[in-house]
Amino acid sequence: MAKDPSRPRPTMAEVARAAKVSVMTVSYTYAQPDRVSERTRARVREAAARLGYPGPHPGARSLRRGRAGSLGVVLGEHLTYAFEDPQATRFLAGVAEVCAGHGLGLTILPITGAPSDADRVAEAAVDGFVVWTTSDDDPVLSAVAATGLPAVVHGGPHRPNVPFVAIDDRAAARAVAAEALAGARRPMVLSFPLDRARTPGVRNGPDPAEATFRVTRERLRGVRDAWEAAGGRWPQVRVAVCARNSAGEADSLATAFLAGPDAPDAVMAMSDELALGLMRAAARAGLAVPGDLAVTGWDDTDAAAAAGLTTVAQDLRAQGACCARLVLGEETADGTGPVEWRLVVRDSTRR
Repeated sequence: MAKDPSRPRPTMAEVARAAKVSVMTVSYTYAQPDRVSERTRARVREAAARLGYPGPHPGARSLRRGRAGSLGVVLGEHLTYAFEDPQATRFLAGVAEVCAGHGLGLTILPITGAPSDADRVAEAAVDGFVVWTTSDDDPVLSAVAATGLPAVVHGGPHRPNVPFVAIDDRAAARAVAAEALAGARRPMVLSFPLDRARTPGVRNGPDPAEATFRVTRERLRGVRDAWEAAGGRWPQVRVAVCARNSAGEADSLATAFLAGPDAPDAVMAMSDELALGLMRAAARAGLAVPGDLAVTGWDDTDAAAAAGLTTVAQDLRAQGACCARLVLGEETADGTGPVEWRLVVRDSTRR
């Protein structure tokens, strides 16, 4: 019988009632079949097939073994993001490298924003969790903590007693914004989402504290630092918010804000993907980079180098590996040291 995904997972007790045996007998059928007669085993399995019961939950089997044999990565995006986004794939490659060295699997747990997210975390058969950047108020953080398993957060938020791996986003944003916005009259930031609502749009100088994503918040603070240090006022800086880290979305959003007399003359994008989408829109609009429009990105992907994009370089693969080692207890949070980054200046900026 095919399992209806809309129905709750059948329980061992329901199988026991359908087969007219005890719950212990059902348990023995799967875990110690030699303790159950062939006739009874057949009755239990027939009832299980009729109900769509796949067997004991893998988490329960893992408890008996004392080890699940897999690390879970809680990905605050749709599943395809893990394979489409260059930053995510670099980070996951670092986690996978450590897993492979220990004979462990890698379980990706995508987060949809639905109430089932917490259940997915609670039921995951893993030995620990790596949490990819998420918002301060994401309930999956409490779900991860409730499992009692080792966990580490990458990028944010920073929770007490939970190891945390990230660069100094504010300092890096201050450095790249100083390069991007030098001499600008109409500055702009092409931003990650501000909160879990992921509402796109353009705003003038929003308060960085409003952002519930730590990475977004710290990078906005860094841009504000740089602009005010140059004598500007934060309300002069427009912030174009993208719902996703997508070159296509940045292209669409930029097509609108690059039109008209108030088009920006300098944009600091929070990722190379967003910057490259912006540069495509600028090319269609006949704008020269950096003559008409200075652009910077973030992460120093291969595509950024090919495009001559000024950007912030960080080693996301090494950060992924560090997160995995922390979960496995091979490093302590105090022993990881500061995460390195550097500014890479190329032809997309005026200095």
